[in-house]
Amino acid sequence: MAELRVTVPVIETERLILREPRLSDLAAITAFGASERSRFVGGPMDDVGSWNALMILMGHWVARGFGWWMIEEKATGAVAGRVGVGHHVDWPEPELGWHLYDGFEGKGIAYEAALAARNLAQNRMGLGPLISLIAPENHGSRRLAERLGAVIEREDFLLRGEPCMIYRHPKDIA
Repeated sequence: MAELRVTVPVIETERLILREPRLSDLAAITAFGASERSRFVGGPMDDVGSWNALMILMGHWVARGFGWWMIEEKATGAVAGRVGVGHHVDWPEPELGWHLYDGFEGKGIAYEAALAARNLAQNRMGLGPLISLIAPENHGSRRLAERLGAVIEREDFLLRGEPCMIYRHPKDIA
């Protein structure tokens, strides 16, 4: 059987390592998937749904050449969430997204990770300016998108039958 292999670029920031998704991340992904925190990304979900989410994270790199990084805290090695660029079959274009796991909010981790991921995706991979697809009631993600300099481009988009706002990120030059 042939092996599919892809090299996922590692991004290091002051406090974080953004690295490839691994099978060892399944427990953290399952805990997130089972929680109410996952409600804006198809959850809560069972163990099989979390397994499928991990397979999507891994497969995106193979199929698209870009994808999602796991966010790892340098100081502790803990998996704090995921960030990256997804382009599912029903997405209008590549989208910058982020999911923080329980206990990691309020530390600036999502901002630091999303900024680093966006810079690499737009400046080195040639993607973008990227969008973020955000449910109107997801106030935390909306605040982060705005902190990143994204602006509302469209408020009436339907994504899988649900209302969604399209935020457009600025083109990074740094």
